[in-house]
Amino acid sequence: MPHVLTLIAPPGTLSPRSVSHARAALGRIGAAVGTPDWLSPDEAADIPFDGLAVEQASAAARAALGGEAVDLIAQAAEGRRKKLLLADMDSTIVTTETLDELAAYAGLKDRIAAITRRAMDGELDFFQALTERVGMLAGLPVSALERTWDATEMTPGAAELVATMRADGARCILVSGGFTFFTARVAESLGFHAHYSNTLMTQDGKLTGQVAEPILDRHAKLATLKRVAAELGLPLSATVAVGDGANDLDMVRAAGLGVAFRAKPIVAGAARARVDHSGLRALLFAQGFRSGYISTG
Repeated sequence: MPHVLTLIAPPGTLSPRSVSHARAALGRIGAAVGTPDWLSPDEAADIPFDGLAVEQASAAARAALGGEAVDLIAQAAEGRRKKLLLADMDSTIVTTETLDELAAYAGLKDRIAAITRRAMDGELDFFQALTERVGMLAGLPVSALERTWDATEMTPGAAELVATMRADGARCILVSGGFTFFTARVAESLGFHAHYSNTLMTQDGKLTGQVAEPILDRHAKLATLKRVAAELGLPLSATVAVGDGANDLDMVRAAGLGVAFRAKPIVAGAARARVDHSGLRALLFAQGFRSGYISTG
């Protein structure tokens, strides 16, 4: 069948009943529906279908499941396996906003986090919000960066996502409006092929309160997606991009599989695919990987 609806839930929580309800919902609105294919027991299943637009399928299944903690991704079955991953870092590959955590060492976490939230919600210009926040940290010892890194945790499924896509021959790129100090370490830890981000200026062991230009913003993220895809000879349909904030929206919209991951409303409402409940393994199931193929790195 030409389309597939993938149901994904936190491990151990996806029931056959939920899959049956989603399948029946597609049938009720006129779809031809195939037999469910479990990609991971009690975690992810594909429902092949024909005769509906993917948006209709997602909406019908979501209505049938009500408030269940199940993520739904409908797409064309052909070409679902992607060859380029672009991933945001903060609140996507890592669980926190690293700039907010860094600000804690200056006693400014709440104040800076409030600006971050507004920027990620699309209420503030990213360039201005970034330079304002970094400016507030002038004089902070560079050692605070190391302490912030030591407390940074990877999002569940991040290592599996990168390792599995690498093993399948995909290129994996980390692209962030955050800082090279962190993206370099995340990239090395997880095995990203490359990383692109902003650079904090330092002098005499302290932050100067400045960011080196040009600033990597939403336009640069989209440009990076297009540039790397062109270098690899790939159409954008062969790419997957994932992020959570307004500065990710352009690349998420442009990618063949654009995923809003536990995202701000402006991104969740505009992305064709969203993951609200599961970890980053969801991006592998959306591409048709089975649990037995997933690598832990």
